[in-house]
Amino acid sequence: MKKSILLSMAASTILTAGAYKIPEQSLNGMALGAAYIAHTTDADTAYYNPANMSFLDPEVRYFETGITLAHLPSNTYAGMQVLPGPVMVPSAVASGESEVENIPIPYMHYVAPAMGRWRYGVSLVAPAGLTKRWKSPVQKLFAEEFTLKNVEFNPVLSYRVSDTLSIGGGLRAVYSEGKVYGDGTLIGVPIKREMEGDTVEFGYNLAVAWHPTDDVAVGVTYRSKIDLNEEGKANLYLSGIGRQFDASVSVPIPAALNIGISKTWNDKLTLEFVYERTFWSAYKTLDFEYGSPIQPALYDAFDKSKPKLWEDTNTYRLGLTYQYSDKLTLMTGYSYDESPVPEKHINYELPDSDAHIFSAGFKYKQTENLSWGAAILYDKKTSRKVNSAVTGGTGIIGEFSDGGAVLITAGLSYKF
Repeated sequence: MKKSILLSMAASTILTAGAYKIPEQSLNGMALGAAYIAHTTDADTAYYNPANMSFLDPEVRYFETGITLAHLPSNTYAGMQVLPGPVMVPSAVASGESEVENIPIPYMHYVAPAMGRWRYGVSLVAPAGLTKRWKSPVQKLFAEEFTLKNVEFNPVLSYRVSDTLSIGGGLRAVYSEGKVYGDGTLIGVPIKREMEGDTVEFGYNLAVAWHPTDDVAVGVTYRSKIDLNEEGKANLYLSGIGRQFDASVSVPIPAALNIGISKTWNDKLTLEFVYERTFWSAYKTLDFEYGSPIQPALYDAFDKSKPKLWEDTNTYRLGLTYQYSDKLTLMTGYSYDESPVPEKHINYELPDSDAHIFSAGFKYKQTENLSWGAAILYDKKTSRKVNSAVTGGTGIIGEFSDGGAVLITAGLSYKF
């Protein structure tokens, strides 16, 4: 694939903010809304808390695979846009809706039998990714299309310290590729961009699992920050004339800390609470570097350092698992997810806001070894009024509404 550098829209999305991060990477994870750190029981333990692999049946191999369909409804914007000059674009022209998107997201998890106190596992997941397209004239200037695909390969190990305590960790290998198009000709701005990019970067994850009693479990996980150091080519157009430049930029995938505690009653009902802290404050600026000077008329759009100043966020998750019978398990969850994006830095590529997240699902034990199930999650974004206009520059004055996401997962697990 042609390797090029991503512009600010893709870089923002690479950070997987708000509705665009996908912590739900299994049937159980989806059904519980990722309230699944302390009490993990299947092959997806390798991803959600690898330290808990030590507490699975030591002689059994665990495998799970499945697919999630992510349905992204239109984001609606109603309001004005200030362009450099300043030029005020009225609501009748500046308002618009993004396109509806449907994205398939596969996953896989595996846990091997124990080797003494050691155990290994592996996950293949898509922790973030989306496609966002706007056809309305103003939004097309900033985000005509961007597509992001992330795949993470995550091999892990656990070590059983005692009958109640285990530690774990592993390597995160992330491959990402993206596409960004922007075109201002429909509103009389003669600039255009056509960019694609990919990169491979590495990080790590750490985990602790503590089972002080048979009915209480505590889990802590940490995923490291990963700096995506992109290098490639940028094709920039002014009045229909294009030039290609060497270009580079660095953006972080922020670190995340999860703390979970669960309580089980009568081996039937399990309640888990998870607190998640995401360290978005690592994203301070977005600064592109070029191998040679670009046209002065393109400096503000493509070369000027852009402050981001995102904020650390909290997510609160609650999950409930009920063993209805020997064959049927029922699950449900609720989460409240804060947005990291300050009002003055919101743009059409990431019209983010706080979210209420509702989920439910089931798992059916077909045979002693084979289980299957399905889950659904609804991410309800709150409407957000924005006034980010700055003197002499660009800005949004209006309101974003709708958006969010509906995710449906079908999964199959096998023990052997």
